[in-house]
Amino acid sequence: MPTSPSFLILHGWQNHRPEAHWQHWLADRLTALGHPVTYPQLPDPDDPSLEVWLSELERHLAAFDGGRERVVLAHSLSAVLWLHAVAREVPGVAEAGRVLLVSPPSGTVLARHPEVAEFGPPPLDGLRLPTPTRLVAGDDDPYLPEGAQRAYGDPLGLTAELLPGAAHLDLDAGYGSWPAVLEWCLHPDTRFAPRPQT
Repeated sequence: MPTSPSFLILHGWQNHRPEAHWQHWLADRLTALGHPVTYPQLPDPDDPSLEVWLSELERHLAAFDGGRERVVLAHSLSAVLWLHAVAREVPGVAEAGRVLLVSPPSGTVLARHPEVAEFGPPPLDGLRLPTPTRLVAGDDDPYLPEGAQRAYGDPLGLTAELLPGAAHLDLDAGYGSWPAVLEWCLHPDTRFAPRPQT
């Protein structure tokens, strides 16, 4: 009988893992279902260092349970962090079973903020993603004015899954819970849908 997957959930800039955020919501539900979940507070989220975050990512990848499928979910700045890790061939990246990149901000937006300018994405044309990857974003993300398909999907060979009116898929956009992402964790073929309005 196959063992259940283990999950690594990575947050973005200025994120202190508020309990109301969908990532916290997801971590709680996966844990309740018996899955091993790592949802770390990355260092200095208000003024992060790319090198420090890459080192932390490598450490958490090394701590994955080797007997389980390894699933990575990265939101916002950590989605771009993951692409840096792929470009640098950080140990453990290629061992991930599947990856979800949610709302990566564009390089032009990152460049306008000194605190995160160094996270500007690596060259994407020809970058080979070593593991099955999905790309999900709002069709009106203010941090991705070029659009997810143009900025990331086309150069990476991915089809961006665009959610109408979902903005940056954060608390401001109403993403305190997101049932579709839990479904994807449990059933990889799940199609993404916006969070139901309440």
